[in-house]
Parts: sequence; structure tokens; C-alpha cells
Amino acid sequence: MHINPYGRDPVLLAADLANDPPSSVAELADRCVAAGLAREWTPQPADLGAVTAFLARWAEVVDAPAAGARAELLNALLAEGTGPPRLTDHDGHWHLHHRDDGLGLAAVLHALIAIGTATHLATRGMDRLGRCAAPGCERIFADVSRNGRQRYCSARCGNTDAVRRHRLRQSGRAA
Repeated sequence: MHINPYGRDPVLLAADLANDPPSSVAELADRCVAAGLAREWTPQPADLGAVTAFLARWAEVVDAPAAGARAELLNALLAEGTGPPRLTDHDGHWHLHHRDDGLGLAAVLHALIAIGTATHLATRGMDRLGRCAAPGCERIFADVSRNGRQRYCSARCGNTDAVRRHRLRQSGRAA
């Protein structure tokens, strides 16, 4: 998986894994490959727990109350899981890696998601991660919209909430 100029793919993968945690290391590996992550690692049983723990810390970045707190939490993840940027052509195309070679799946995901999230927030805005605004929905979303006004994890949640608000207004008029 390449980190595009906006960090879109890694941050969307992080939100997907956080919202729907994989139940096995095989499922984790399959979902990572399906998302475009190059398979330069062999999944290990410990990867599932390590990724689950990392995603819990990543969710703290999402839930941070202000940009400064979000940056502080993300900087800690960057410091722990990334290395100096370096050029590599391991796949026949020159690109940057922010990690060492030979790392396992959990370490690769840590580096990729931390860098992708930092890129996403720095280029699109520090408020471009959040939780769904629909009552009862706690799903995480990464706002990759053009206008930066996403409030819901999906169109379904947005539509359901709009109907709920409409019905509340209508019931207030009927009373």
C-alpha cells in the first residue's frame, strides 16, 4: 500500500479495522492485502493482539478533544513505530518507507497508519477524523470529502439521523 499525498488509504484501513476488528490473524492479513498492503511479512499469532492494542491507541487520537492533544498522541505513535524516511525500490518502483525492512505485520501497520494519519491530518485538517454523529453509533470515520464536513460514518447513518430529526420536528408541530 502506498501512502498517497493525503494519507487516504492507510487512514481508511485504520478506521475499517477499528470499527470492525478482525477476529483472527488470518482475517487481519486478508483485509490488509485486500486494502492494498504489500505482503512483505508473514502473519504471526501475536500480530492480532499488537494491532488491536495499536488501534485502541489510534482511537485515542480520533477521540482527542483538540488539535494539540491529537498531535501529541499521534506524535507518540510516530516516535514509537516509524523510522527515518528512506528510498526503496523493493517492488521495482522507487518510493519512501518510514520503517525498517523485515518488520512483521503489526509493526508495518503501526508505521503505515501513523504516517498515513499524520499525512491525512496535516494536509486535510486536524479535525478530519471523528466518530459518527448519529445517536447510538460510535463508528470512526476519516473525512476524505472535498468540503471537510463529514459528520457520519456512512450515508445510511446520515439519512437515518435526518429522518429522526425530521420526525422530531414534525411531532413538535403536531403537539
